Amino acid sequence: MSHQIRIAILDMYNGEPNQGMRCIVDIINRFNQIATFQVFDVRGKSEFPDIQKYDIFISTGGPGNPLEGDGWDLKWYDFVDALWNWNKEQKVKKHMLFICHSFQMACHHFGLATINKRKATSFGVMTIHKTEAGSNDPILEGLNNPFYAIDSRDYQVVQPKLSIFSKKGAMIIALEKIRTHVEYERAIMGVRFSDEFVGLQFHPEADAMSFIANLKNKERREHIIAMKGKTKFRDMLEDLLDEDKIYKTNETIIPNFLRIAINDLMKYRKSLSN
Repeated sequence: MSHQIRIAILDMYNGEPNQGMRCIVDIINRFNQIATFQVFDVRGKSEFPDIQKYDIFISTGGPGNPLEGDGWDLKWYDFVDALWNWNKEQKVKKHMLFICHSFQMACHHFGLATINKRKATSFGVMTIHKTEAGSNDPILEGLNNPFYAIDSRDYQVVQPKLSIFSKKGAMIIALEKIRTHVEYERAIMGVRFSDEFVGLQFHPEADAMSFIANLKNKERREHIIAMKGKTKFRDMLEDLLDEDKIYKTNETIIPNFLRIAINDLMKYRKSLSN
């Protein structure tokens, strides 16, 4: 058991029970023969993992403005910097995945783009487009282009600062759906910050059950119908049941991330034992 891989989940849901956390735990449990995990309540209790004691990190989505916090946010930025510096200085690298709210914060922290409020909430099953870099990124391997994901956000990452992307070696790996009928800029939906750091604007952990649980909220359900119309709402429900859409994204992205991170770790451990 000493070789068990330890995963730290940074809970950004503000202490609320959340379907997203259930989904993340469900996916990690697929690796339970080799990995264990622990949840840290970042926003509720300002809990953070000891970098030395964990191998892989996932920072979740969560509610609210990604540019605001009451102190936990500064500690989160310090933690991200500490992990980044660890990877620069140590031979054994540690992988981190940023989801939605965490992704917005990471893009802001690294100065890669502008984060602003959307004209309207984006919620539902969306098409996500891989960029050229995304088509070659291992975290998206096995997905079609475009692929489908659950989107839930009031804020967006736009106006990439390409000179900073270039300087840091970061790459945009996914973009929002093409909207020819509106003038809004396409939001950035995925960034490869480094070989070990990757972030996604959408919810790769989401499954049909988590989405349907959200729809039990009558106000949210009526809001979506008002926003999309009944026909598109019904289409969305059909997308949930399509094995090549949400199910495939759930089965692909986070498992890819974990396999990549675990394989890196195993290679390092093997080289130590030789």
